Amino acid sequence: MFRLVCRNCASQDLLDSGPMQSNQYGVVTLRDARLWLDLAMSRMMRANALLRIAGVFAAFSSVLSPLAAAPAAARETVEATDYAPGTIVIHTSERRLYYYLSGGKALRYPVGVGRAGKQWSGTSFINGKYLSPAWSPPQDIRRDKPQLPAVIPGGSPENPMGVAALTLSGGEYAIHGTNRRESIGGFVSYGCIRMYNEDITDLYGRVDYNTPVVVTN
Repeated sequence: MFRLVCRNCASQDLLDSGPMQSNQYGVVTLRDARLWLDLAMSRMMRANALLRIAGVFAAFSSVLSPLAAAPAAARETVEATDYAPGTIVIHTSERRLYYYLSGGKALRYPVGVGRAGKQWSGTSFINGKYLSPAWSPPQDIRRDKPQLPAVIPGGSPENPMGVAALTLSGGEYAIHGTNRRESIGGFVSYGCIRMYNEDITDLYGRVDYNTPVVVTN
């Protein structure tokens, strides 16, 4: 039997190697002692090799993980007193959305915002809440990407709205999830505000119809 316990518990490997056997006279010969030690050392070396492999894999994973996916809960609570509680404020240049709470606090979320020439500023309010929304490409997107279908069903991996959407008054824009996590934090959209799916789910549960929305440069 061989069992890897931990680097600081190598004595367990010796125990699992089995006891050193004596001959019928109760004497352990030099040859038997050498064989037992060789076996114990071999198993300790195997344990150390496994630990080194595990360490390399852990280090490699820590390098890859930030590239693979952003944190599930990217939001954070910050000090903020500029707007009334219950207000959504999007700072385009900062690529951050703030949802103001009571007590001088706000939740801050990373977002993807409009690319150059597609940004806007002003005030609006939430006039619709949708889970797993279908998406019909508007004219300006269809002009750039004529190959898109007329409607992409909700839940499709090709649907850029993600798991939820909060539409804004005026009908042009929405705050929504995404099917491209890597786009969050960039100037990437045609004017809509993109959030991680986990974050739009969180915000969706906090806001209601007529929640005020302020977009600044």
